[in-house]
Amino acid sequence: MSENPVVVLVHGAFAESASWNGVVERLRARSIEVVAAPNQLRSLEGDAQYVRDVIAGIGKPVVLVAHSYGGMVITEAAADNDAVQALVYVCAFAPDQDESAFALSAKFPGSTLADALNAYPVSTGGNDLAIRADVFHQQFCADVSAEQAALMAATQRPATEAALTGGLRTATPAWQSIPSWFVFSDQDLNIPVALHRFMAERAGAKDTREIAGASHALSVSQPEAVTATILDALGA
Repeated sequence: MSENPVVVLVHGAFAESASWNGVVERLRARSIEVVAAPNQLRSLEGDAQYVRDVIAGIGKPVVLVAHSYGGMVITEAAADNDAVQALVYVCAFAPDQDESAFALSAKFPGSTLADALNAYPVSTGGNDLAIRADVFHQQFCADVSAEQAALMAATQRPATEAALTGGLRTATPAWQSIPSWFVFSDQDLNIPVALHRFMAERAGAKDTREIAGASHALSVSQPEAVTATILDALGA
């Protein structure tokens, strides 16, 4: 790489940019430039275009890091984008053409997300989806304290049903041509671990870390492991 890349972190559904705080702190301690971009969670196409705009605004090479639905977004945003040097999937979807987050999550048994969601209509059309507060701790972040889980539940950003059911449009998913790294947990209740393993193998991941006993909220509960994977991608 001709210049040090900027690490761009993209959160997923039912989270927000502060979910990367532990990772940001560790990267900044190493003098690594990092941006935690907001993910609008409105539509896959629109969300990906926004991340492309963020990358263009940075004007430097980037390493894209995504959590959960954010993996859908970076796979689209990085397609045919010469600024993107590496991809890091953190308990994240790595879709192929036409695959959606919801369809992928049902490819293998183990996800209990559908039963944990509330849906309510929005004036722009369709429904917003959010995880119910009474099950958020167990469903999303079972390995953090109850106090932290309550804060995360209150600050979660809902996603539209359209975003989570929309298929990847590009015929050239970014992981086909850009080196990728995967880190995920074996107790993820949103995305089954069998799916994580399948996607990492399909993408030809440069390296895969599987964290025993961790939840879906890996960037919050295991920031050291996430940071280590990002450092591997930077070092490559």
